[in-house]
Amino acid sequence: MNNNDGQFDGHADLPECVVTEQWRETTVIVSCAGVIDMVTAPHVEQRLAEVVKKEPSALIVDLLGVDFLASHGMNVLALVRRELDPEVKFAVVAEGPATSRPLTLIGLSEAINMWPTLDAALSNLDITLAD
Repeated sequence: MNNNDGQFDGHADLPECVVTEQWRETTVIVSCAGVIDMVTAPHVEQRLAEVVKKEPSALIVDLLGVDFLASHGMNVLALVRRELDPEVKFAVVAEGPATSRPLTLIGLSEAINMWPTLDAALSNLDITLAD
């Protein structure tokens, strides 16, 4: 059974993905850690849908903690981007062979506004976060 933090109870052999959100005024950073595959992608999609309902001015998905990104996870990112209001700034933070490489190989990196660091994403979206 899935609990609210993205981990699966009673199934130690199943992959896990922990999803957290951090709000700074109307900007939200959704960080994922672990594996995003066919088992965990629905949880990631649900959490992102909940965030979108709160109508942020900017949504940044941070994948730096992701060890494996399957096509199901990439599909979630494309779906969220399509469903966002065009006025909402959107970016994905991804770096390395587990995340940025597959996103680049399939051409999704350009459509989702991908950056190697959170600072680069914030800067390119022209967002300044107050402490």
